[in-house]
Amino acid sequence: MKYDVAIIGGGPAGYTAAELAAKNGLSTVLFEKNALGGVCLNEGCIPTKTLLYSAKTYDNIKHASKYAVSAESPSFDLPKIIARKNKVVKKLTAGIKMKMKENGVEVVSGVAEIKRRDDDGTITVLCTDNEYQAANLLICTGSETVIPPIPGLSETEYWTSREALQAKELPSSLVIIGGGVIGMEFASFFNSMGVEVHVVEMIDKILGPMDRELSEMLQAEYAKRGVKFYLNYKVTAVNGTEVSIEKDGETTVLTGEKILLSTGRRPVTKGFGLENLSLEPFRNGVKVNEYMQTSLSNVYACGDITAFSLLAHTAVSEAEVAIDHILGKSRKMSYKAIPGVVYTNPEISGVGKTEEELQAEGVPYTVKKVPMAFSGRFVAENEMGNGVCKLILSEDGTLIGAHMLGNPSSELIVIAGIAIEKGMKAEEIRSFVFPHPTVGEIIKEGLV
Repeated sequence: MKYDVAIIGGGPAGYTAAELAAKNGLSTVLFEKNALGGVCLNEGCIPTKTLLYSAKTYDNIKHASKYAVSAESPSFDLPKIIARKNKVVKKLTAGIKMKMKENGVEVVSGVAEIKRRDDDGTITVLCTDNEYQAANLLICTGSETVIPPIPGLSETEYWTSREALQAKELPSSLVIIGGGVIGMEFASFFNSMGVEVHVVEMIDKILGPMDRELSEMLQAEYAKRGVKFYLNYKVTAVNGTEVSIEKDGETTVLTGEKILLSTGRRPVTKGFGLENLSLEPFRNGVKVNEYMQTSLSNVYACGDITAFSLLAHTAVSEAEVAIDHILGKSRKMSYKAIPGVVYTNPEISGVGKTEEELQAEGVPYTVKKVPMAFSGRFVAENEMGNGVCKLILSEDGTLIGAHMLGNPSSELIVIAGIAIEKGMKAEEIRSFVFPHPTVGEIIKEGLV
């Protein structure tokens, strides 16, 4: 049988594409070598958020007296927290399997290998000793943890996010190498659980491309809670529980019972026959156009493999664009308003342009900044810290960036994202009726 669509990789891009293709009458086969849901569901987005919610609940109980509630000697059970996390993952994985079955997607478990592309465009994929032909191919192979060449690392039993998510005993101390999103989320979790946490970052700020001012505010908040930060430090060696770091020619040695690598991710481009297609590369991934087509018109790439935006929600949108194009629709992929969220406590979120980007581009802008305390709902529910809403406007008053520190900014940032994507001006956003009292009103307040 020749399929309309073959998809390699069952993560957010892959299973989204499979469901949409099958719903629209395209015969679809999906190859996945591990578990449906990919890294996001099994080792990333969902498991970390499950743990972080337990930590947040524990934090809230510890500070219950601030809300005139008595809660004596709160405690937690880490193995049960891990068990709950596994239960959540299992439930969601089962949901994806059910969707695939309901829509008639053929799911093949095993390592897929692209064998060839014939002159008529037919793609042949080998999996479990069987050959599958398809008119269109979607490559959704995701990404993998970057393991830097640090001397002594290969002889050390370090953690990546995979091991950290399975740990049933807390270390007394933890050195996190990398202060990006993953590093800060784990710093948040382990700090809440009472672990001594050290965060080492090569550049002069945490959270990479996120708004500098708000990132520094979040860092200051966690510094108050005991997290030690080492910015502009290079890790020069690892020896057992010791991590040697260097700045301005001076070496400092940190000690941690466990070492957690959080040094970024890179696209998976090997192990599935990609070389047999000779696609045009981009950075360390595959180059695509606005319809997610590669240099071969019937071969598409979605998700982390494009090396552009390594986020699950970006992958989902890219998959939708790719299938729409196969179906003859002309929707283009837009990266204008891709929200980024860090699920620390408090959360930090951003969408659109940052001040730093606009300054580098020499583009004039106006900043509207208000404390989250301007929201009555926020004041009523937050005794443990303040927050900020920063809105960035172009010269003509169009919203081009939004950045928030405070809970629940992860749920609010989409409002700003929609406004940015649609090119809305401040007065148009202000004309909308926001329910009161909600923290979301802060967006309207910020534009007054």
